[in-house]
Amino acid sequence: MLLAAEPSKAAGAPLPTRALGKTGVAVSMLGLGGHHLGTMPSESDAVRLVHEAIDNGLTFMDSAWEYHDGKSELWLGSALKGRRDQAFVMTKVCTHGRDRRTAMEQLETSLRRLQVDHIDLWQVHEVAWDDDPKNHYRPGGVLEALAQAKKDGKVRFVGFTGHKKPELHLEMLSGGFAFDTVQMPLNPFDGTHKSFEQRVLPEVVSRGMAAIGMKSLSGNGQAVKAGFVTAEECMRYVLSLPIATLVSGIESLPILRQNLQIARSFTPMTPAQMKTLRERVKGYAAQGTYEAYKETRGYDGPIGRAQHDVGPKKEG
Repeated sequence: MLLAAEPSKAAGAPLPTRALGKTGVAVSMLGLGGHHLGTMPSESDAVRLVHEAIDNGLTFMDSAWEYHDGKSELWLGSALKGRRDQAFVMTKVCTHGRDRRTAMEQLETSLRRLQVDHIDLWQVHEVAWDDDPKNHYRPGGVLEALAQAKKDGKVRFVGFTGHKKPELHLEMLSGGFAFDTVQMPLNPFDGTHKSFEQRVLPEVVSRGMAAIGMKSLSGNGQAVKAGFVTAEECMRYVLSLPIATLVSGIESLPILRQNLQIARSFTPMTPAQMKTLRERVKGYAAQGTYEAYKETRGYDGPIGRAQHDVGPKKEG
């Protein structure tokens, strides 16, 4: 979601970094969303975007095995040639409850696509179905793959993601697996509606894990388009929370430059300012209109949908 006309090419102070929980690693406070990378017009456009991001200190790279049937990982891999040591590479395993063997096969595919010998952060993608935690923790499940991959040095750190229910995140945490990171939707609407900020974030922080934010514009930017909030307000709100980085959907150079500008000029909101913003959108938040990923299956990936007998997404 673009704020205004395209600024000149981003330049200036380095993008600030933050600690990735207890890992001892620092990452850029802003991350590049892998799903949006796969929507760019061409591979060359994607490579140019990644290169400009890295040149400006945005080094946290997000992706997932299933994004655009592998295109997102392939394009990111092309962009990382000669720049691997400048990037913190995260991708996600997309077994959706299938076994350890499937997860390890996906890992090898991701390594080939990304053209790397290890992945910095490997996360279980999209804990969104009520049976996901049970399936992930079962003997022979995906969490065994995470532990093995970390032991083998193919991944440095491990975590999980999800956007559906705070309860599912809490169930994953209660199982006792030693996650390094937890990714969740965070925005002013979430602050009062089925809230990850209120229920999950404090638990993650208390365990010394790194919280990774996503969906700062509530998934599709509709609230910004409607004029209820601005992109800068939403990003500043999330960056004021105790997170390591904010994964941002960036599908063009103008949006990259805008988001870099917001991050570079960032000053934390006060608790009073954050409360005022939550209260301002509370009525809209309660309807779930601007967090559709919590209310519908329209944001859930195709593999999980198929496994749970939910039809394909409708186009348009």
